[in-house]
Amino acid sequence: MAIDGAFLYAIKNELSQLIGGRVDKIAQPSREELIITIRASGGNKKVIMSASANTARVHLTTATVENPKVPPMFCMLMRKHLGSAKLLGIRQDGLERILYFDFEAMNEIGDMVTLTLAVEIMGRYSNIILMNSEGRVIDSIKRVDAEMSRERLILPGIRYEYPQRDDRISILTATKEEIREKLYSVRNDDLAKCLVRTFEGIAPLFARECVYNCHDGDILRDDMTDGIFDRLVEYIFTVREKMLGGKNDFTVLIDKDNALKDFSFADIKQYGELMTVRHFETAGETLDYFYSERDNFSRMKQRSADMLKLLANTSERISRKLAIQKSELMECAKKDELKMKGDLINANIYRIEKGVENIELENYYDDNKPVKIKMDTRLSPSQNAQKYYAEYRKAVTAEKMLSDLISKGEQELVYIDSVFDALTRSVTEAEILELREELTEQGYIRRRGAKQKSGKSLPPLEFTSSDGYRILVGRNNRQNDTLTLKTADKTDIWLHTKDIPGSHVIIFTGGTIPPDETIREAAVLAAYHSKAKTSAQVPVDYVEVRYVKKPSGSKPGMVIFTNNRTLYVTPDGELAERLKK
Repeated sequence: MAIDGAFLYAIKNELSQLIGGRVDKIAQPSREELIITIRASGGNKKVIMSASANTARVHLTTATVENPKVPPMFCMLMRKHLGSAKLLGIRQDGLERILYFDFEAMNEIGDMVTLTLAVEIMGRYSNIILMNSEGRVIDSIKRVDAEMSRERLILPGIRYEYPQRDDRISILTATKEEIREKLYSVRNDDLAKCLVRTFEGIAPLFARECVYNCHDGDILRDDMTDGIFDRLVEYIFTVREKMLGGKNDFTVLIDKDNALKDFSFADIKQYGELMTVRHFETAGETLDYFYSERDNFSRMKQRSADMLKLLANTSERISRKLAIQKSELMECAKKDELKMKGDLINANIYRIEKGVENIELENYYDDNKPVKIKMDTRLSPSQNAQKYYAEYRKAVTAEKMLSDLISKGEQELVYIDSVFDALTRSVTEAEILELREELTEQGYIRRRGAKQKSGKSLPPLEFTSSDGYRILVGRNNRQNDTLTLKTADKTDIWLHTKDIPGSHVIIFTGGTIPPDETIREAAVLAAYHSKAKTSAQVPVDYVEVRYVKKPSGSKPGMVIFTNNRTLYVTPDGELAERLKK
């Protein structure tokens, strides 16, 4: 998911609007990141430059970050040399992953000099390097000495060395014959891998998209026909035309777990329904969204990790207890045998002598078939009978208690599963905080200190059906209760996945009968906002709210209902996005 040279080309073109502008501010919010504000075209634009291995990038940004109270030394050096400097131009050598910003600045004695800021986007070797007009390094955000690299030193006073370029060709200029010649000069392999070895500045993601647009499935280079090659070149030329015209199809790929996986300057279709593709107008917007949302997702994962562990441990503990209780309940099923033995001993007490270990009697409950009964030699026959009766009564009591405990345990397991589902579907920190509060109220998390004054609760997710009906979807169990039991009217329609954890969904009917399409769309939303999000043909129950009741003492989100009908639908994220208000 690193920026490739082709994406950097689009960034360079986007940044060209700043040429002629002057540096207004320079900040260093973190150890390997700079934000330079340039005043151009009557307004200020911020450029973020990062040399971090995981987030290396350079682009226009609208993000607001907090700066340290004391600027780092490199930031002070940048302010000294580039404060009020004029941006003369931005260069890129072919499709290399380096941008060179040329500035005109005033030196310490008042002379105008040209300084160059190189932003190298090269994974863990990424760097931000300031150099003078003679190409010597003034300083860099990461110094590289001989112990770190024998091939390329980056230290003050050393002449800047351009990274070596290989003989790959440019997607921006190569002709069809040049593509053919270079493509067949590399070692035979999967076509996508051969494309990466052929063209400079393209990532494996785009290479696979090239193959996807010319052939159904993977293919070796040597198995490529002339027809496949022609379609490949046609697609490459189409993308090239968009690149040169500044009309890129910027996209971000999001998986089923809402994790951001990758981004590209081209429309990515190779994953089909496995990925959601989000489109953006500019490179800056694309990268702002990708890195901010990825940071948010990572932060959310960290904040929810303890809750996920708690829920998993709780579920395992309840399951173990249920297994023991069900085993004990099966033993209680033998209670009638205990009573029968007591009855047979009483009926034959005159025949039984004290001190026998076993006795065989006729079972008048079963056609007088002989049955062997174990006796306690320390007790009289009458006491043995009473012992079996006592064990019978104990089994009867245990059976009732165990049945109640198993029922409560299974309900609690369903509840824990529902919270787990809601947590895995959460996309904001506010949703996670509400779930944490729910678990605290239910006693699963110990509250530390006094309860904080709660802020405004999150509203349910809101949608509008294609027929114009308002549809609300609960985000968590407490919200489900409020939505179904307080917000909805008796004539509104309630929907929920059948025997599957998920959100309560309400169609607000206004006393009318909603069309079948509205019910189907609401059912799709119920399936999409459930544990069955990635399944197909998911059963969804629907019924008027008047038939939905909450049992006394039940967990949040738990309801019972009657008079329901069931609809089978397949979750559809695109439909959910279209219906979202």
